Amino acid sequence: MIRNSRLNADGDSLKATFRWLELEDGPRCLLATCPISEHNAAQLQFIDWDEVNTFKTQKRTNEHLSARWLLEQALIEWGDLDCSQLNIARTSERAPYLQAIQGLWIQPQLPGISLSHSQDLAAVALIEQGWTVGVDAEPFERPPASTVYDMMARGEELEQLKEGTLDALWAWTSKEAIQKAARKGMHLNPRDIVLDAGGRENKIPIENSIFQLENVSNDVYQITLAWGQDVDPIRSPEDDLLDATREAMHNGDDWSVGCSTVRKNA
Repeated sequence: MIRNSRLNADGDSLKATFRWLELEDGPRCLLATCPISEHNAAQLQFIDWDEVNTFKTQKRTNEHLSARWLLEQALIEWGDLDCSQLNIARTSERAPYLQAIQGLWIQPQLPGISLSHSQDLAAVALIEQGWTVGVDAEPFERPPASTVYDMMARGEELEQLKEGTLDALWAWTSKEAIQKAARKGMHLNPRDIVLDAGGRENKIPIENSIFQLENVSNDVYQITLAWGQDVDPIRSPEDDLLDATREAMHNGDDWSVGCSTVRKNA
């Protein structure tokens, strides 16, 4: 489904393409894509100005802003979420995730997210809570050079890349997608991610997780999605406090927040 979205800074109509995916174990999952273009950052919700101000080129700024614009559109398509109450946080390993703005004391059911951009395309994947997702895209016309194969793989897998029995572009996007789904980025060595060249086995174990791959390519880009159960959910201090308060109320315990004394009524 293609839906026209808001106007950009020049008044041109922008389009985001949304694709609902039917995954094997049934989690709700949405893939959104759009062309990379200029945006007015002041009109966008998920902007980290400290990060934007580090960009040295207009191209890098456009990539970042297009992905953030697309995330807003994807969340509107997802439904029942107020973007004004959310922001993007990052783990210690720089993996992005949605969280409620601190101080609102709400616990919405937030999807896992992954963002990607390559050449002229931005891509965003959303997956329902309890699962984790990663997406990566690269143009078919730009496969990885053979000089980087030994950075991607080792042993038999490396030989398969050199022989051409393992498609290098699919392997590249698959490993990038798994790194994102695992929330590790380059902290997870791509050579430790071993793929099945024949595509027969689609359950890739990484530490305590098992990830599956989906080929969601279009005519121009190899787009690969990795997903799996979220075995290590991200929690904020507010999540812990709200849960503890809820449990105390449920058990009928005496409780107070932020105060060690009990105020007596006159």
